[in-house]
Amino acid sequence: MGDALRYIALGDSYTICTGASDQSKAWPSILARRLEEKTGQKVALTNPAVNGYTTLDLIRDELPLVQRLNPSLVTVLIGVNDLVRGRTLAHYDTSLAEIYDALQGRTVFAISIPSWYFVPAAAQFGGSDRVERLTRQFNDVAHEQASAHGYRWIDIGPASRSRIGAPGWIASDDLHPGDAQYAAWADVIWEEVAAVF
Repeated sequence: MGDALRYIALGDSYTICTGASDQSKAWPSILARRLEEKTGQKVALTNPAVNGYTTLDLIRDELPLVQRLNPSLVTVLIGVNDLVRGRTLAHYDTSLAEIYDALQGRTVFAISIPSWYFVPAAAQFGGSDRVERLTRQFNDVAHEQASAHGYRWIDIGPASRSRIGAPGWIASDDLHPGDAQYAAWADVIWEEVAAVF
């Protein structure tokens, strides 16, 4: 094996994978293992994501790590907490532009907010119709920003809806994905990453 390939996964609970039975089931961990198998390189994964983080939290606490670690690969999945805390689309757009600007010159994969309108906890956030509408609007902003920065956009919405009702699809908190859903995301994200590495 040559030098380690540095990978940093920026985000919130969907990146630290709250609801997974252990960290090995988190999609960034699955991605790192598959990268090692494919490239023969050691992959040094850093996953500083935190439950409840917004884009502002990511800018403050996670973005400085990018300069320090100088990763070859970056994934960004952020926005659902901006949405649930009532930040406007314009504020989200501005924060996301700052994040994406700071990642220029790196291999970056921008990942959509998953569909989550079907989880029982969606009722606490205005119900399934409102959740789905806002998720779509926030993803439109993220997609536009990713395209403007030349980053690859990965829509995990279809994967997150693909097996609604299946065992292990939703975690016991009735909000986050379970192992099976995180694995489905990993498959979709891996297709795009494998095409580059």
